[in-house]
Formats: sequence, structure tokens, C-alpha cells
Amino acid sequence: METAKIAQILDDMGTILEVQGENPFRCRAYHNAAQVLHGLPGDLTEMIADGSLAEVQGIGETLYAKIVQLATTGRLPAYEKLRAQTPPGLLALLRVPGVGPKKIKALHEALDIQSLADLRAAGESGAIAKVKGFGAKTEANILEGIGFLETTGGRILQNEALALVAPILDAVRNHPGVSRAEACGSLRRRAETIGDLDVLFSSKDPRPVLDHFAGLPQVAKVLGHGATKVSVLLPGFKTDQFVQCDLRGVADDQFAFALHYFTGSKAHNIAMRKRALARGLSLNEYALSGVKDPTKTIPCRDEADLFRALDLEPIPPELREDAGEFEAAGAGALPRLVEPGDLTGTFHCHSDWSDGDATLEEMAAGARELGMQYLGIGDHSRSLAMARGLTIDRVRDQWAKIDALNARFGGSFRIFKGTECDILGDGSLDFPDDVLAGFDYVVASVHSRFKMPRDEMTARIIRAISNPHVTMLGHATGRLLLSRAPYEVDLDAVIDAAAEHRTMIEINASPYRLDLDAVHCRRARKKGVAIVINPDAHSVAGLGDLRYGVSVARRAWLTKDDVFNTAPLAEIAERLASLRPR
Repeated sequence: METAKIAQILDDMGTILEVQGENPFRCRAYHNAAQVLHGLPGDLTEMIADGSLAEVQGIGETLYAKIVQLATTGRLPAYEKLRAQTPPGLLALLRVPGVGPKKIKALHEALDIQSLADLRAAGESGAIAKVKGFGAKTEANILEGIGFLETTGGRILQNEALALVAPILDAVRNHPGVSRAEACGSLRRRAETIGDLDVLFSSKDPRPVLDHFAGLPQVAKVLGHGATKVSVLLPGFKTDQFVQCDLRGVADDQFAFALHYFTGSKAHNIAMRKRALARGLSLNEYALSGVKDPTKTIPCRDEADLFRALDLEPIPPELREDAGEFEAAGAGALPRLVEPGDLTGTFHCHSDWSDGDATLEEMAAGARELGMQYLGIGDHSRSLAMARGLTIDRVRDQWAKIDALNARFGGSFRIFKGTECDILGDGSLDFPDDVLAGFDYVVASVHSRFKMPRDEMTARIIRAISNPHVTMLGHATGRLLLSRAPYEVDLDAVIDAAAEHRTMIEINASPYRLDLDAVHCRRARKKGVAIVINPDAHSVAGLGDLRYGVSVARRAWLTKDDVFNTAPLAEIAERLASLRPR
């Protein structure tokens, strides 16, 4: 069983125990073990074999035995027993924003709520408001959360989609009858969230490949099985969630056309077909041929050949939205999009001084392992007590620790002193200016009062980023993809203010946020706002989330020169210093 699935099972067990009212320390042990598995430094199977898993902090003897059992047998009777004790629709309620295990337990006991339909009916009848500890406001928030959940449908996050499709691609590519295989659809275009998964392969005989795919152990149900396509359901990473995956087979000389077509987007494909017709050609998912003489075909080994046949530079998948890519590609003016390897370091990372899992030393070592020249540590400020926000005294203690580490690095690597400083309700900052002046950089972020009116929230953020000590704005809309809607804010006004005050705006690369989105990111860059890609990492493993932020930047047409943290260390230090008040 895959590590991510084992982690999800442990997380589910902790949640079920919470719903049952179990000891909170026991519940937390399961959740913590799940987090540890997500950040393992090596392969789980190998760590079990060499005994190193037993030495990992956060995995006790009991949980170690459960992990080994899941990894080796694919089953855990204790989990199956817990699931049998829980109404099947109860855990699905956790997907509703603002509904946690304690609320589920209370509503289940008071109103016998067992499903999303039960929850909606209770809310619409006013029954939730009458339950002790809830009230009319909570009831309204729950109904709003149900509405939000319904608008997102069965979509999943980009990182979840990539994790689901990776073993599928491996299995297909390793089949002896397969020549080529790729993931297609919105995942290949690196959309923020994904609906269905699409995998394409080429083969002389697709049937054996399709049969093999339909029989893979991770396939929960076969929805349809034809001569060239199989549709299945795969278990998602959330309880009771399934994701459709379509596998299509084509001849190898059709692969380039099919890959382009099934990558999309629909608008891009329509524009491509119109361009072909204007040149007397017909384009579909299988061939590029003459309109008057369909037997006259233009062979294309790959997508680059297809684009060149229509007098275009090859268009990267991330730009295929019919949003100016044809004009640029036709004029030979497509930008060289930023790549993960262009990043030289990053900011907005947390350590165990606030709510991170790793020490300063461990975060620095992780960054160096990834080839970074520098790392910005921006732990939370004092008002965010639930995240162990730093007091002013602890800030100064951390500065001293960072100075000592930088002295040890001897100039080969640098930790920049930063803070993720809360933007308070009136737009003021959580630390006074004399403290802010001591940081190398300041990320200003909203963490509270998300339901402020649009004009008030806009004014609040603009006041904060107008402070000369603020270097960059963090997660500009506060959204959590598929979990929490963005707060109401006039982003265009915020972008204008950022341009005026030389304040950067981050692409928060956490796959749960991807905030700023590509549309506003492109708009900000056109206004002269510097963009910085930050992972909001709370662990060493979280540094790897930078790749999701790069995907946003690529969808926004950004080049290496458009992204702040692509410059070498010396230049980054100079540019940060130049942005600080004199």
C-alpha cells in the first residue's frame, strides 16, 4: 500500500476516534503519525526493512505495528472495525467548511445527523440553531459551507491528482505493449483543481494494456471497458471519495494529435481547428489532413511538429487557454517560462519556533539539499497564539540563533530573518515598526476576520502593504482550495497599491492555496509588481511545494526575470536591503 494512502488511513482513524469522543491525546497521535509519514526522508518499504522507521520521532510502538501491517498486507482490522462502527456518511461531513469532529459528534448525538442530506435538512429547518453551542450564526455558516462544497463538486487538488496518476502512468509505461504514455487534461495544464484524470498511451494493440489497467489493485470500480478506452474509479485520499480515471489507447502515429486534443483546453482546441481550416487543413484527435483530400495527411511525431505545421512555436500546456498564446506563438514571441530549477531560494517558511515541524537547522539543510542558496524563515507574529506566534523577546532570540547559523555557513548559504506578520483588523501590523525594522524581510498576511465587507478588507490590506517595512503580501485572498472561499477583496486595487509601494505579492505555492492565482498574477506583473514564489512550508517536505507555485507562474506567462527569487544570493540580499526603509 502506498505511503500516502497509509497516512490517510491513520488520519481517518484519528478523526473517527475524535467523533467517538476518544481521548484527544490518542487522536492526536494518529494525526501526528500521518503527518510524519507525509514527510518521510526515504522510501517507507525500505525504512521498514532496515529498521529506520522504528527510530522516527512521532511513531510509537503501537502505530509502528499498524503502519507495518498496512504496508505489508494492505489491511488493518482495527481500521475496518472503526469504519464499521461509523455511519458511512458521517465522515463526509468533514468536507463541509467549518464542520469539525466535535460539531459532527454533537449533531449526530442531538439530531441523529448521518449524512450531508441530513445536515442540510436540519439546517434548513432551523434545527441546528437549537442545538446547544450552535445558534443561528453557526447554522447559517454550515449551510453556506454546504453550498460551497456543492459548487466545487468532486474535484481534487493538483497534488492529489499527481499522486493518484503517478502509479497509473508507471504501470502503463512499464507494460511491454506501450510505446508512449502521458497524463492529459487539466492536470497536464496544471489547473488549480482537477476533476477527472486522463491518461493516453500509444500501442499497436491497446486491448491487453486496457485489460491490465482495469485489473490494477488500486481500481475500485470499472465504469466502462471498450476497445480503445477504459473508465474506472480510483479511491481518493479523502474518506469515501472516488476519482474517475480514463485510459485511452491510440496508434503511435496518432499520439501527438491525441495528446494535444485531450490536453485541451476546449477553447484552445477550437482555435487550433480554426487555424488549421484557414490553411486548408482539418485537425482532429487522430490526424492533421487536407480538407479537400483527407488522404493527404501531415505526419507529426510530437506536439512540436503539430504546432510547426500550423506556423506556430510549440505552446506549453500551461498556456493553452486561448488567452493570447496563438498571437504570441505565431509571432515567435512566446516567453521562456520559469522552471523549478530557476529558483535560487525562497521565503515564507515556518520552523518549530512557531507552528512548523522542523528546526531552523533542519529547514536550512532541506533547502540546501534542494540546491537553494538561501532560505527565508518567517514564523508567525505574536497575535496568532494558536500557531505559537513569536513574542518580541522570542523574535530577538531567534535572530541570535539565525546569526549563529549564518556564521557557521560562512557565506555559502544564508537564512534570512523574516516574519509572517499578521495584518490586524484595522490594517495595522502585529509588530511595531522598530521591531519590523530588524527583519530582513516582512510578509504581511491576513489570518482573521475573513468576513469583513469588501471595501473594508481592501482598505485593511492596502494600509498594511503601504507600510514601508512590508516586503511582500502573503496569500492575498486567504482561500483554501475546495475548503474555504476567498474573502471579499478588490484585488485590482491591492495590486495597484503594491505597485505604488514596491511591495511584492507572493504566489503561495501550497497546493491548498495557490494564491495569488494565475489571472491576477499576470495582471500584477503587467503593473510592475514583483512576484515571489513561496511554499508556506511548515516542514522540510513542504519546501517541495515550490513546484506547484512554479506551475501558477507558468500559467501566468512569467519568465525567470519576472520572479524575484531566481536571482543569486548576493543580488537577493542587495535587493531586499534596497526595499527596507532608510
